Amino acid sequence: MGLPSDNIKQGIARAPHRSLLKALGLNDGDLRKPFIGVANSFNEVIPGHLHLRQIAAAVKDGIWAAGGVPFEFGGIGICDGLAMNHEGMNFSLASRELIADEIEAMARAHAFDGLVLIPNCDKIIPGMVMGALRVNIPAIVASGGPMLAGELEGEKIDLNSVFEAVGAALTGKISEERLARIESCACPGCGSCAGLFTANSMNCLTEALGLALPGNGTIPAVDAARIRLARRAGGRAVELVGEDLKPRDIVTQTAIGNALAVDSSMGCSTNTVLHLAAVAHEAGLDFNLASVNEVTARTPHLCSLRPAGSYHMEDLNRAGGVQALMKVLLDAGKIDGSAATVSGLSIAEQVKDARVLDADVIRAVDAAYHPTGGLAVLSGNLAPNGAVVKESAVLPEMLKHRGRASVFEAEQDLVQAIEQGAIAPGTVVVIRYQGPKGGPGMPEMLTPTSAIAGAGLDSEVALITDGRFSGATRGASIGHLSPEAFAGGPIALVEDGDEIEIDIPGRKINLLVDNEELKRRAAVWQPREPRYRTGLLSRYIKLVQGAETGAVTG
Repeated sequence: MGLPSDNIKQGIARAPHRSLLKALGLNDGDLRKPFIGVANSFNEVIPGHLHLRQIAAAVKDGIWAAGGVPFEFGGIGICDGLAMNHEGMNFSLASRELIADEIEAMARAHAFDGLVLIPNCDKIIPGMVMGALRVNIPAIVASGGPMLAGELEGEKIDLNSVFEAVGAALTGKISEERLARIESCACPGCGSCAGLFTANSMNCLTEALGLALPGNGTIPAVDAARIRLARRAGGRAVELVGEDLKPRDIVTQTAIGNALAVDSSMGCSTNTVLHLAAVAHEAGLDFNLASVNEVTARTPHLCSLRPAGSYHMEDLNRAGGVQALMKVLLDAGKIDGSAATVSGLSIAEQVKDARVLDADVIRAVDAAYHPTGGLAVLSGNLAPNGAVVKESAVLPEMLKHRGRASVFEAEQDLVQAIEQGAIAPGTVVVIRYQGPKGGPGMPEMLTPTSAIAGAGLDSEVALITDGRFSGATRGASIGHLSPEAFAGGPIALVEDGDEIEIDIPGRKINLLVDNEELKRRAAVWQPREPRYRTGLLSRYIKLVQGAETGAVTG
């Protein structure tokens, strides 16, 4: 059977196509080789992407050496840190769909035989994976790797340290001079931010899904091993074409289950639930939020990385990385070793020789940080379709909480209230109209959650929203409430002073207002006009589905 690229290089009618290919510098011999698209999301905006030209060069070297022809093309990427707490954050999740569309368009328009995906941060990783699943030609992920942790006065710090220092500075707990020192030391160079935030969570899960080679999630961006890995990924892309091993052969229901188990054992970002749901959708697989609790219930929490713990990604890499963690889970019967990977080996074969090199960074099952996993899905009359919390990052005293609601409809108003000391201990802060349609784009809430933590209120204040939280968020921060306020979900009916009960171990979140009163409020509730009437976000609002679906658009 011929290659897809034969459609642009074989036969008399394709002479114009060959002429254009030769204009790129290719010769007749090259036209007999597999064509591999290299999707490089390099830009000079995101620190995690600043070095991706070097990664792409190594990938292309690997492709040439293995007998393929690389075709590099660019892709957009939004830095969630820079987009945080202003209009920019409305575009972040929406960009995931654009990235998936771009992969589909470039691969199909140019008849590529295979793909190497070079993402590194937040929405770029799932967006590229979604596009590859849609096209379903052989593909492999070769990410840029995590940033090293910063250091100040002998203490390891990261970007989340800066956000929390803002809260401390706003409430007078530290000086502005101290804040300036922290901001100058927290991010020492290129790579995805150093903790187990969304970017690193997703890069680790590409290994668990079988779409990346061992080390993809943890080898630091500045390590030469990252270049060697990229070169191997390029060579492996050519081999995958020969083997006809495609993303949908790898991302099966079993692989999704494995990824959820690894996610739970690590205590990854709540955003992984959103992205795994979207990945499953593109693969034509079932995904429901109830499955998250089922996997979490049987999976111990074995890694405690920032923001929940004190370790960083460089520590996880030193301890044996994702492969060592999966070996622990496999030996305990928590994952299925038969799942395929882009290495050509099964998960069981691939992790056979993996070893844990630091038993505190990756704990044994009988010494787990918690007996169950790091994520939890809550439901109740406030979130009939579910809500998500990073349970492993919640202080024990906040696992069960009852408090009076303080309702906000703008993130900036909440930050101002924190600065003014207007958030009383015991409060349940509600930020609404932040969902997929209402935000739009489910803007992340790292600024207020970090301000709450920095002000020392994370042991007394809970925050709930129909938007999202950054992977760097810690505390009783419950997001993805669905249905969202824009769709008339119960969160739209909450009033200041209402009592809200949160029971994370019981997986419940309820508004303690009687049904007759809720019916009265629902009868007078009025839908809001969309915030955007033209452009990208106008289209997004019309197409996007609820958070429980992964906020997919098709």
